Amino acid sequence: MKTTTTSPGAKVGTIQSLRGLMVEVQITGEQPDIKELLIVEDHPEVFLEVSFFKAATAVCVNLTNIQVLRCGQTISRSHTKVTVPVGPKTMGRVFNALGEPLDEGPAVNENRRAISEPAGTKNYRGSQKLELLETGLKVIDFLTPFVKGRKIGIVGGAGVGKTVLTMEMIHNVTRSEKSLSIYCGVGERIREGNELYQTLKETDVLKNTVMFFGQMDSTPAIRSMVGPAAATAAEYFRDEEGRDILFFVDNIYRHIQALTELSTNLGLIPSEGGYSPLIFSELRRLEDRLSSTEKGSITSVQAVYIPADDLSDPAVQAISQQMDSVLVLSRSIAESGIRPAVDLLKTTSSLLTPQIVGERHYQLAGKVQAIMQKYDSLKNIIAIVGENELSPADRKDYQNAIKLVQFFSQDFAVAEHLSGKPGQYFTLEQTLVGIEEILNGKPVAEQSADTSQATKKS
Repeated sequence: MKTTTTSPGAKVGTIQSLRGLMVEVQITGEQPDIKELLIVEDHPEVFLEVSFFKAATAVCVNLTNIQVLRCGQTISRSHTKVTVPVGPKTMGRVFNALGEPLDEGPAVNENRRAISEPAGTKNYRGSQKLELLETGLKVIDFLTPFVKGRKIGIVGGAGVGKTVLTMEMIHNVTRSEKSLSIYCGVGERIREGNELYQTLKETDVLKNTVMFFGQMDSTPAIRSMVGPAAATAAEYFRDEEGRDILFFVDNIYRHIQALTELSTNLGLIPSEGGYSPLIFSELRRLEDRLSSTEKGSITSVQAVYIPADDLSDPAVQAISQQMDSVLVLSRSIAESGIRPAVDLLKTTSSLLTPQIVGERHYQLAGKVQAIMQKYDSLKNIIAIVGENELSPADRKDYQNAIKLVQFFSQDFAVAEHLSGKPGQYFTLEQTLVGIEEILNGKPVAEQSADTSQATKKS
């Protein structure tokens, strides 16, 4: 369970008012700590977490949302906070935000840590230790290099392939690396969580993975705690065992959404875009925990939902600022049948530098971005006068841009049961050679024949 104490401690006070998940407790006794769990008289199954204080009142959140509370009930201290299990016994297991098993396995009650207390030192690794991790996905390895200890955001609206791309990265990276993977599912569909669990189990990746879920049927309180719970597990393996962690989040925007719902329940006043300012400080606090130290690293991939396909949404902007690389998925590209549906122009990375990827890779990336920029400006002209009216140079760049868009499309192993096509794994060298051939004007048929030798995943 989430606490180690069941007997009530000193009396805090009595319930003064109830509204949704919010419970206001009139303090008449010993004042509890922030984030401490309070016990309701005659209802040990209900836990109230102290959120903040308002004069002589403790504003709490009903974590379990069990409808047995009423005004006047006596509240006592538990002297504990929400904890989750950490360590080797959690490997291959699935938990909720309270550390309770979701996979029908036995509960893990030893070696638990409070999720509200960040761990680790602030001795971040220097840039001289940057290490590239190959994902086998052409567009990611080329435009948003996957660097150990850094963060990648996969940004897109509903139905453009964020979850599938995240699953493919889990499949590819964990099959070639001995690093431990931690998956954090926030506010997503139950079906998706079950599919991921079965996929990891079938590919023998689950044994090196710890999973935390707070799906869309959970209360906003539980959904907002999944991220810190998973971060607590990652901190343990990083600091105590010196492991390199691959930390996957689907979907970090749902974390913001859960905090927004919770703020509304607590009566906090929203600001720009309907988000409370406190939400972005909570996001920064979580992202800061997903950092590397001298003992180990946490490399993070985070899917980011875009509400109404609006990249300017304040929450999306706040999340993007925390990422080292942002991979933008486009609905128009997805509708054309290209997978992954990456917008090559809007995708950015601060890690795409000669010092990290090398001069050859860096120069190629610059050429590709220049061609795609020209392609974007030529589309409107072609729509009016047609492609034949372009100059030979412009026509060549336009055709190369179309070839590049097609080149970055590839089949996913995790979607093989749907598409019937085996997943493809491309090394970075194969990707660079393929791009060079396109830019040098090699015929499409000949170029495709070469890259079809890409390694097929087992």
